[in-house]
Amino acid sequence: MATPQFLSSFKYSDSLTVVAISFCTAIVCEAISWLLIYRTNSYKSLKSSIDKAAKKLETMKTDQNPSKLSTKKSKTKKIDRVETSLKESSRDLSLFKFKSGAVVALVLIVVFGFLNSLFEGKVVAKLPFKPIGIVMKMSHRGLKGEDSTDCSMVFLYFLCSISIRTNLQKFLGFSPPRGAAGAGLFPMPDPKTN
Repeated sequence: MATPQFLSSFKYSDSLTVVAISFCTAIVCEAISWLLIYRTNSYKSLKSSIDKAAKKLETMKTDQNPSKLSTKKSKTKKIDRVETSLKESSRDLSLFKFKSGAVVALVLIVVFGFLNSLFEGKVVAKLPFKPIGIVMKMSHRGLKGEDSTDCSMVFLYFLCSISIRTNLQKFLGFSPPRGAAGAGLFPMPDPKTN
C-alpha cells in the first residue's frame, strides 16, 4: 500500500487515518441503512405518519381556545389519542430499524477490530487537556506510559464516529422524524403518570 508509506512521514498520519476510516465507515453504514431502511415504502409511510402526528399534536397543544369544561375534556382525550398513536408509530419505526442496526453493528465491530490491530499501543493524537476519571480510562486505553494527554485510537474513533455519522445523517436527510426524537434510549417521562 503506497498511501500509508506516504502518510507515515506526515506528523498527523495516524490521526488522519483514523478519521478517514471513521468517515468511510459512516458512509458504508449509511449506505446499508439506506438499502435496508430508508428507501422502503413502509419506512416512508411510518415517517410521514410520525410527522403528521407530531404536527397535529403541536397544533392541538398550542391551540389556546377558551372553552367549556366538556370541550377541555374531549380535547385532552384527543391529545392522549394522538400521543398514543405517535408513541406506537415511533416504536414501530424503532423495530423497523433494528434489522439494519444489527448489520451496521457487525460492520462497526469488524472495522473496530481492524483499527485495534493496526494501532494497538500507538498514540494517535495528543489531547489539549487532561481528561478526568472515566474519560481518561477511555482516552488512554491500551497505551503505555503515564502521559494522560496521549490519545488512543479507541477514543478518537469513538468521537469521530459519533460526530461524523450524526452529521452525515442530517446532511443526507436520514435523521429521525422530529416526533420520534424523544423515543431514544432515555425517553422523556410521561407527566400524566406522576
